Amino acid sequence: MLWSSGAVAFGILSLLPVELILQVGSGAGYAMVFALLIAAIIWNLGTWWLGLPASSSHTMIGSIIGVGVANALLRGRDGASGVDWGQATTVGEALLLSPIVGFVCSALLLYVMKLVVRKPELYTAPKDNKPPALWIRGLLVLTCTGVSFFHGSNDGQKGMGLIMLILIGVVPTTYALNRSMDESAVAGFMRASDDTAKIIQSKVAGFQEIGDPDPRQSLTSFVRDKASFTDGTYLALGKVVKSISDEIKTSGTLAKVPTAAVNNTRNDMYLVSEALRNLPKVQDNQLSADEAKSIAAYKAGLDKSTKFIPTWVKVAVAIALGLGTMIGWKRIVVTVGEKIGKDHLTYGQGAAAELVAMGTIFAADNFGLPVSTTHVLSSGVAGTMAANGSGIQWETLRSIALAWVLTLPCAALLSGVLYLGFHAIF
Repeated sequence: MLWSSGAVAFGILSLLPVELILQVGSGAGYAMVFALLIAAIIWNLGTWWLGLPASSSHTMIGSIIGVGVANALLRGRDGASGVDWGQATTVGEALLLSPIVGFVCSALLLYVMKLVVRKPELYTAPKDNKPPALWIRGLLVLTCTGVSFFHGSNDGQKGMGLIMLILIGVVPTTYALNRSMDESAVAGFMRASDDTAKIIQSKVAGFQEIGDPDPRQSLTSFVRDKASFTDGTYLALGKVVKSISDEIKTSGTLAKVPTAAVNNTRNDMYLVSEALRNLPKVQDNQLSADEAKSIAAYKAGLDKSTKFIPTWVKVAVAIALGLGTMIGWKRIVVTVGEKIGKDHLTYGQGAAAELVAMGTIFAADNFGLPVSTTHVLSSGVAGTMAANGSGIQWETLRSIALAWVLTLPCAALLSGVLYLGFHAIF
């Protein structure tokens, strides 16, 4: 978990309404945070009590969608406009495909293992609490450790993202900007900023009269509504890029940005980064390869300045995950190990499912996508049961599938109602 980049955490948070991200320290921002947390806790506790493997990623995304729709309705807009559906679709595809990958690949891997590793004891279920051979124990310790490692690297990031969202709202002077960036990184960012400013200037030459008098509002509308990227939007982007550059040049480094300017500087950086992220979606090859490369380098600098996770946050989330697993492991373990197949899980089946889960989560991490460790592992176990001819307890799989299907709408409804309530209170 300490090696987590934060890409998954901030990828999920980018689904949140841009106006709430920019005002996370306001009453509406706190209403959003509390609604997300409480909705996720209620649903996860409910599925745990029933012994059903549920996805915290799925729950969090449903909660975010609920808050986004409720926020849009409160502001008099169509509810569908409150969510970045392009990003939500990408995340949803990862959550949908990963269990299928787990099922198919685990079944295939078990076939391969039986051809290559011809050890009957590996494919025998445990008997009379007798411990397996030392080499089997070593294999299972390796695969279990791998699943735990990658589980923390992916699932742990959801908690990290929410904690950072709270810290930015409560203690912006310390956590709104990455004040630990060294001077060489800041210098590289400023060079990329100058290159980007020149590119933008070349796009708006002769169109200055089109610009919105409030460039930040123009960018907010573009990020929120995914409107066409016009010359006026380029002009607004240029003004905000210049404002960021001027602030950092005046201060010297991010560490010296005045307390009073921290929130505005972070919001400007977030707006520009999100606008640049959406740029390829509305542009038809209007940027050359060199221009796209320069802008990508500038966006990476913006993200490094605002999308960071302190070590103590990672440690705190790791401890929470560990304690939660220690306390609540049994209900889920019994379901996965004994109730998916008609026969008890064998050592080989467990190893195959875990190896596939490790690979799937590792791949998702590299793409910055959230996946459900629980669902990948559960579907992997089901795949090995099918491949082994052990039979599947369809009632259990139906319950797991029902929880999977209901998680998104139920979490969305819970968080939406909670957001409306907290919004009225705050």
